[in-house]
Amino acid sequence: MRPRLPKRLNRYVSRAEKAAQAERIAYARSKPVQADTVLYESFAGNGMLCNPEAIFRHLLGRPDFDHLWHVWALDDEAAIARFEAEFAAHPRVSFVRRSSFDYWRVLSTAGYLINNATFPPAFGKRPGQVYLNTWHGTPLKLMGFDMPNGAVESANTLRNLLSADFVLAANPFMAETMYENAYRLRNVYQGQIIEEGYPRIDRQRLTPAQEADVRSELAQHGIALNGRKIVLFAPTWRGTSFSHPDDDLDALAVQVSALQSRVGEDHVVLLKTHQVVHVAASGRPELRSILLPNAIPTNVLLGAASALVTDYSSIFFDYLATGRPIVFFTPDADDYSADRGTYLPLDELPGPSTSDPFEAGSLVAELLEGRQHERYAPWAERFTPWEDGDATRRVVDIVFRGRTTGRRVRPAVNDGRIRLLFYLGGMHSNGITSSILNLLAAIDHDKYDVTALMAKFRASDTLANQALIHPAVRQVMRIGGMNGSKALQLRRHTRDRRGLPPAPRDERWHAQLWDAEWARVFGSATFDWVADFSGYSPIWTNLLLHSPYAPRAIWLHNEMASDQQRTVGGRQPLRHKLQLVFSQYGAFDHLVSVSPRLTELNRGALAEYAAADRFTTVRNLPDVERVVTGMAEPLEELLAENEAEPEWMTELRHPDHETRWFVSVGRLSTEKNHARLIRAFAEVHALHPEARLVIVGGGPLAGDLESQIRDAGLEHAAFLAGLRRNPFAIMAAADCFVLSSRYEGQPMVLLEAALCRLPIVSTAFGSVRDALPGDTIHVVEQTDAALRDGMLAYLDGEVETSTLDAPTYTAEVRAELDALIASGRSAPMTAPVRTVRAR
Repeated sequence: MRPRLPKRLNRYVSRAEKAAQAERIAYARSKPVQADTVLYESFAGNGMLCNPEAIFRHLLGRPDFDHLWHVWALDDEAAIARFEAEFAAHPRVSFVRRSSFDYWRVLSTAGYLINNATFPPAFGKRPGQVYLNTWHGTPLKLMGFDMPNGAVESANTLRNLLSADFVLAANPFMAETMYENAYRLRNVYQGQIIEEGYPRIDRQRLTPAQEADVRSELAQHGIALNGRKIVLFAPTWRGTSFSHPDDDLDALAVQVSALQSRVGEDHVVLLKTHQVVHVAASGRPELRSILLPNAIPTNVLLGAASALVTDYSSIFFDYLATGRPIVFFTPDADDYSADRGTYLPLDELPGPSTSDPFEAGSLVAELLEGRQHERYAPWAERFTPWEDGDATRRVVDIVFRGRTTGRRVRPAVNDGRIRLLFYLGGMHSNGITSSILNLLAAIDHDKYDVTALMAKFRASDTLANQALIHPAVRQVMRIGGMNGSKALQLRRHTRDRRGLPPAPRDERWHAQLWDAEWARVFGSATFDWVADFSGYSPIWTNLLLHSPYAPRAIWLHNEMASDQQRTVGGRQPLRHKLQLVFSQYGAFDHLVSVSPRLTELNRGALAEYAAADRFTTVRNLPDVERVVTGMAEPLEELLAENEAEPEWMTELRHPDHETRWFVSVGRLSTEKNHARLIRAFAEVHALHPEARLVIVGGGPLAGDLESQIRDAGLEHAAFLAGLRRNPFAIMAAADCFVLSSRYEGQPMVLLEAALCRLPIVSTAFGSVRDALPGDTIHVVEQTDAALRDGMLAYLDGEVETSTLDAPTYTAEVRAELDALIASGRSAPMTAPVRTVRAR
């Protein structure tokens, strides 16, 4: 373990470690795939366990597989010791320490990969590798997107499942409920689902000699059986994240003692903890004599147990195949069901249930006398239908022998919906994020299967926006780093810095880098239509252009040529980045602006990068329900925790009948030109002291605007409200909406202002005339005086209220999107246009 270092130094060391790992991976991936090598991994290297262990032993014992070399990824000292005791002298069996150089070498070159959980984020399956993901049990607890914060928690799991050639299901319930629904493999997964039972359950069929070996190994670990039979107590982990399990180890010791007091002297209660809490449990002296070693496969222990006591652990599904008693000890059933959730009612389990450990022990004693619970047989028939002791052979037949005839192996269900992929952008609180959230909410999810691509966010602002994504949308996160040697990455960065990136498929080395990155992120997933909804990042643009062929669109949210020249603090932060994006425009089938006039402006300004007929329009959509609900929220509920009510809110909540409030909502950045708005308002306020201005939003110019307000003596008349989660309550309380932008696309705030039934005054940016249906916006020239006169016109009653027929408008925009998708999918496949280079 690395020693603790000062924070800054630790950051440098971490970067160095990541760079070294990237180079190790790049080197390993330069080596050819070895078709006769099998890599096994269980629970991130915790041992030779679960389904991979059963498959390994089957292959090792078959003469027709004597050509295979077997490598285990291990990261637990007890597991390594157990492995070496059995296989140190075997010529074709070895192990590597997880995360070592040798680990990445084998992971990158083994012909077969078998895992019951996930490989690390940097893993990307190479052509020629066969990946079997067996998972580790039929789920009772909610999984994947069904569990709390499921999209984030499932990011690497979903990536691994999409990369797998085969995923293994113990029963149809697991295949449908977990793989196809919870992890959203339906429609996009191109591998095969095997439904042939679980190899690990074969390991429960112990001969008397094998059972004696288990008992002998337990004795070697200090667990005294003294001739007694085993009652296995296997509680699951608590919490909603594998990264932070919350098992109460003190309570476990008390519970084992209570169980032991009632099961009888001829039985001993032994504790089997979940993989993620075993390390913590093994450090507790009071548990040492009853804690089962993590290195012994759980199903071997199940085979040696006369009865099982569990709560929500999925191993009870495996144990159904034994026909032996199960008692459910569920002291926190209501809390657990509410916090984590379960697929099946906890009061319908195949065994008696109790919250009292003493009663649980008594129930075990009763069932050991020969009585079987009434629900046991139906559950065994449903969840262990194929556990005849031969599941391992059938799985090996499919994966290693290619024998699928007569086997239960199938593709994931495809329900016929059109598969769309949108890259969402950085998900900061801005107009683009509002636009995509609203589009994802309004899209016809019965017609389209929608996937959202994004980074894995950490900031509270972006996470809050991510939580607003429509629940029907599959979320795929690009986690980990791009693979490839330092030399190739340097070559890529050098070309980018010079503004000379190759067009897609123009240069083999470049295409291979991005093709590998697509495969690392998406595995086998395929889509019918792909869109870069952000349109500002060359990294994401390149990634989408290397998808397996599908029509591709990129959104143009502003006058992009003007946006490229945007100056902030004397710098032009978008100049180089947008030049790289522009250079890729020719490879897109559609360049989508958000208003008809904006389409014309972009078509003219960007003519050297793409053909005129590729520029098209899909307007933005407001979230009508959110606006209407937000308008009704009391202003005081917008206050942050412990925030004193600011002056503007007090005045807005208790308005004087003569006071008139102007409101503007938008990012505090140069293109919005709030400085002009404040200058114009200063002149308005001089003529109308009752006038007020509140600007809602955050951004880099907040400090400058505060100073401007103070220098103008407007501290009690003009206010920066900051970034507020619900601007619509403020807009509803105000009297007139004002926009002072230099340029825009189709501002979402104008649609929202119309829904709030506000009069609107706006400067004359290029697309303002069709930013809103109808002709109700009071448009003024881009000068301080013109904006002042527009605000005065409102005060004089000369600016009419704007409205929006939301149902009609929404139907029109949905039709625009439908037509765009249909035209792309019906167009013949064409080679990408060679792009114009930066001069």
